[in-house]
Amino acid sequence: MRLLLAVCFLALPVLAHAQQMGPEELVKKMTDEVMEAIKSDKQLAAGDRQKALKLAEEKILPHVDCEEATRLAVGRSWREASPEQRKKLTDEFRRMLVRTYSSAVSTYQGQTMKVLPVRMKPEDTEATVRNQYIRSGAKPVSIDYSMRKTDAGWKIFDIVVEGVSLVITYRSEFDAVVKQQGIDGLIKALATKNTPPAGVGSTSR
Repeated sequence: MRLLLAVCFLALPVLAHAQQMGPEELVKKMTDEVMEAIKSDKQLAAGDRQKALKLAEEKILPHVDCEEATRLAVGRSWREASPEQRKKLTDEFRRMLVRTYSSAVSTYQGQTMKVLPVRMKPEDTEATVRNQYIRSGAKPVSIDYSMRKTDAGWKIFDIVVEGVSLVITYRSEFDAVVKQQGIDGLIKALATKNTPPAGVGSTSR
């Protein structure tokens, strides 16, 4: 994502604050901002593709440890990948996350979010933040964020929806591709999946 130098300087205080947040506070801030953006923008709530992509890039992806998520999703094959292949895998997995999240943005309209208390010790470097998305007349949807403490603050490395792990779900799919086509085949498959159809905006940064 291309950012003007002035925007980078303006973002520094926000990034520094994010580094100091605990996992529960960070997830609450992130989800509050997403829900408020959807609530205040009719085009976004209606599924505007470009606005959804921008929202994912600005509000979600900065808080995701894309390399760790990719490593877990690729599984054992990650150890066999070269540094260049790992970078390509991470870049394509990141693009896929942006595309997947932006496609689901409109489903958050009319929901409220409840962040459950996190039980952890001060020295813990991993935590699970449990959320409930609540819509009137429907059963609450449980979404858990698996997080780890990094030099840049707490980051999400997996999302578990109703007990189903995002990275584990992708792992079986990726493993099947690697067995048949190798690591380069997986990179190519991801790149193909991330290429938007003619006339649809891209996810390039």
